[in-house]
Amino acid sequence: MKRTRVLVLLHPEQVPPDSIKGYTEQEILAFKTGYDIVNTLRKARHEVRVLGVQHELRPIRNEIDSFNPDIVFNLLEEFHGEPAYDQNVASYLELIRIPFTGCNPRGLMLSRGKDLSKKLLHYHRIPVPAFAVFPMHKKIRRPPRLKFPLIVKSLSEDASLGIAQKSIVDTDEKLAERVAFVHEKIGTAAIAEQYIDGRELYVGVLGNERMRVLPIWELYFGDAASKIATAKVKFDVKYQEERGILQGPAENLPPEIYKRIQNLTRRICRTLELDGYARIDFRLAPDGTPYFLEANPNPEIARYEVFAEAAAYDGMKYSEMLRRIIALGIQRARAKAR
Repeated sequence: MKRTRVLVLLHPEQVPPDSIKGYTEQEILAFKTGYDIVNTLRKARHEVRVLGVQHELRPIRNEIDSFNPDIVFNLLEEFHGEPAYDQNVASYLELIRIPFTGCNPRGLMLSRGKDLSKKLLHYHRIPVPAFAVFPMHKKIRRPPRLKFPLIVKSLSEDASLGIAQKSIVDTDEKLAERVAFVHEKIGTAAIAEQYIDGRELYVGVLGNERMRVLPIWELYFGDAASKIATAKVKFDVKYQEERGILQGPAENLPPEIYKRIQNLTRRICRTLELDGYARIDFRLAPDGTPYFLEANPNPEIARYEVFAEAAAYDGMKYSEMLRRIIALGIQRARAKAR
């Protein structure tokens, strides 16, 4: 790939330092994605600038005007503190006709709403846990069709925010308590869905029209108190080490189930109009049914996280993965310009 000018957009708190020397492993979590991407691209002799933005679009336009990048590497997961506003930044980049990496605005919108994505996929006969949404400032009433146990989450936040052992509930009293917790502490509507007691599987996808489905990855819970992806399970390095929590290739999956999950992943991406790169999360029930949990456009792509490790397992070096992500963004922009 020719020398490319890349403008990396991310949250100001995630702007990486020039060196990780002196930082603990836990501290590195905050900026590891930006650090891995920026350093890998610079080692490949690309010209890279980093911009931390959160409240104003003007700095983005100013940097584009002065730097004239070939592409924006979009790592913004929220804007104005709202995860739902990431689509607005992508829309802005699309309006000013600058190529950008990752998912298009429509795919971001369809996949970010946990209820909307599940409704769409259920319509297309993709297995989805039964669920109900509990808006803020409304009485909490469980629909009779919704059977216990349930898991309660924020409707719009991601990164397991607010998910803990108490998120799994088995009575109406506990349901009301946890929904109230999400309303008061997270500040969003809540979604309660059927808890699937099974294996946690992640499937990465790379591509626009043609999709490359990466090897199926699994979260192994070790001695974790509950078999759900809580914030501690995902992000607390010490807790992971103490409990033996690991991530790696999914083993002992029957070939027919492996193939079904790959096919479901392609169907999900097409239904939700995802492109660039994405990760689809499943829960595999004991009867072999893979239930869709959520779609993650623009997922974590640090070198030693699920997406990049699955790509490496599939024979794709980290630098090649980033090159492919950039190429997909440029290809999409060219296709729209025709």
